[in-house]
Amino acid sequence: MPAVIGMDEAGYGPNLGPLVVTSTVWEIPGDPKRCDFWSELADAVTQGPSADGRLRVADSKQVYSPDRGLRDLELGVLALLSQLGPRPKTFRELIELITAGSTSLDVEPWFVSADISLPLACSAEHADRAAEELRVSLAKAQIRCRTIRSDVILTERFNRLVREQDNKAAALSRASMQLLRSVWDHAADEVTLVIGDKHGGRDRYADLLIDVLDGRMVFVLEEGSLRSRYKLGPSELRFQQKAEAHFPVAVASMVCKYAREVALELFNSFWQKHLPDLRPTKGYPQDAKRFHAETKATRQKLGIVDDVFWRER
Repeated sequence: MPAVIGMDEAGYGPNLGPLVVTSTVWEIPGDPKRCDFWSELADAVTQGPSADGRLRVADSKQVYSPDRGLRDLELGVLALLSQLGPRPKTFRELIELITAGSTSLDVEPWFVSADISLPLACSAEHADRAAEELRVSLAKAQIRCRTIRSDVILTERFNRLVREQDNKAAALSRASMQLLRSVWDHAADEVTLVIGDKHGGRDRYADLLIDVLDGRMVFVLEEGSLRSRYKLGPSELRFQQKAEAHFPVAVASMVCKYAREVALELFNSFWQKHLPDLRPTKGYPQDAKRFHAETKATRQKLGIVDDVFWRER
């Protein structure tokens, strides 16, 4: 069947916590370029604030903020993930589901033998009810969520990737393309539209696509600051600003953000056990410097090296 793939990330800017990259794959009944997910799923999903019980699906920056809280983001993500099977009931089940078991959490001290029950902010009953309403809407529209797959890039690996590429944006692009390859059979005849956000201002992706997709011929349709488009067989790939306006990308954005936020719950809990008066952090540069300074003596005592704790760029 024709398909639309959406890609996004969360955690590109911070110095603390994981970078999460996600691809979502959706089978649709018609032309991928003409599929209006928002219209087809309007009885269950809305892009704006929801006052009528529908799920809010949008750029995660619109759905979540520390002031607004985690509820809407969590409710949407758990309902969406429930389309793939049983709803994850713990952080480890969440990571197992979205990474297909490819990520070992125990390489970082704050994750060793640590877990947290989900949901954190919404009720399990509400999440299950929302999942069923979304399931009915998807079935009516003949849209199927084939997969939601993430790469949870922990700190030491992030630093290694950046050193290998000598560029943070290039590291993100490489990780994103590798993830895309894992969810998409690019050699098949299936008509697919791939949509992703721009990577650190990059406008040209052809060489990267050729490298990751086994040297297949990629035709440049358009390259510019707003959008870059490529043709590969019957499929099209787009990298554009504000790609989260597309439902599959918005879902990827929300899954990334939720996984990162729950990971930071465990990260902060670990440090507050050692330093009860330590204020939690979201890992963004200015506050991360404060957190780095305030944990320095404890990290030295625990033997936690900077390469596991601190993202260099």
